Amino acid sequence: MAKSWEEINARIASGDAVVLTAEEFGALAAEDGVKAAAKRVDVVTTGTFGPMCSSGVVLNFGHSDPPIRMTEITLNDVPAYGGLAAVDTYLGVTETSTVRGIEYGGAHVIEDLLRGRAVRLKASSPGTDCYPRTEIDTWVTLDDLNQAYFFNPRNAYQNYAVAVNTTDRVLHTYLGTLLPRLGNATYCSAGALSPLLNDPTYRTIGIGSRIFVAGAPGYVAWEGTQHNPHTDRDEHGVPVRPAGTLAVIADLKAASPEYFSAASFTGYGVSSFVGIGVPIPVLDEDIAATLALTDADLTATIYDYGVQRRSRPSFGTVSYAGLRSGCIEVDGKRVPTGPVSSLPKARAIAAELKRWIAEERFMLAPPVQQLPQPGAPGTKPLDIRTGEAI
Repeated sequence: MAKSWEEINARIASGDAVVLTAEEFGALAAEDGVKAAAKRVDVVTTGTFGPMCSSGVVLNFGHSDPPIRMTEITLNDVPAYGGLAAVDTYLGVTETSTVRGIEYGGAHVIEDLLRGRAVRLKASSPGTDCYPRTEIDTWVTLDDLNQAYFFNPRNAYQNYAVAVNTTDRVLHTYLGTLLPRLGNATYCSAGALSPLLNDPTYRTIGIGSRIFVAGAPGYVAWEGTQHNPHTDRDEHGVPVRPAGTLAVIADLKAASPEYFSAASFTGYGVSSFVGIGVPIPVLDEDIAATLALTDADLTATIYDYGVQRRSRPSFGTVSYAGLRSGCIEVDGKRVPTGPVSSLPKARAIAAELKRWIAEERFMLAPPVQQLPQPGAPGTKPLDIRTGEAI
């Protein structure tokens, strides 16, 4: 049994496509078998909603009169990048306010824009013959901007770490607050709903794939930064530690604050919760077999964040079913668990993407180029070298 992208898109266009979320597909496969489920279902939708620090937006303000070439830029006192063209900028979500610190940052500016609020734009310039204005202080809304789009260099991490802390002090991390002496364990994945866990070898997800980004139709633009297909995998070919990532792009004006939320992590900094959903065509039984995996089948690796090194000690692996049970065993001790990402929101994203396909005829796009595959070189570390060593 095999289906083509064209056949599946034709069924979407006619309204005949059978679309299930990854959780629904897993339940169907458990009841009827993978072969029957693969034959019946055309598309499986996935979703995840968690902190994705490597995110941001490209903005174009338009030209003032007289015009200015913006070199120093802030939005609500949050610095934005001034090294682009005259009135373009990139605002990263983790940039912090010069006034409020980590209480408010780039992610909050983006959320304010999404919610229709006016944002204060201040910029300065040395002045040139073609851009004589040297200062500007005004207010802008999302509707005022010519272009405003997400360009997120690293989203939808494929299987992130489980974090614990063996030290005697509280640690504040991007995976939340870690209590001393194995007081808790945190994790950040939608498990069986997570996009790249449902296509672990990137057969259907690649450059040009049409996806859901913060409530807007978007695309996979490139491999994400730190994309690392060269990692340990289980018998299903699924990575057991952090692996693939996606760089994504989408129109900020079409996005929704329901699927994008600013966050400030105590003692760490600003981040943003971004909703990502990816539709996966059920092309054959091999893809269906991976789509049928449940939280009981998928595992993540436990790391000791108390060791402040690039390579942290591991306490082995644990299933997502175990993590969701609320308690796991680490080094002989029962440790309570808590997610940093939102499973209810991931379910809502997968359900909304299912509706897009079934009701709005959201068509799938085969990749125009594959992501680097398993067996490709892994990520390189940054080694500190002196001038003499170069």
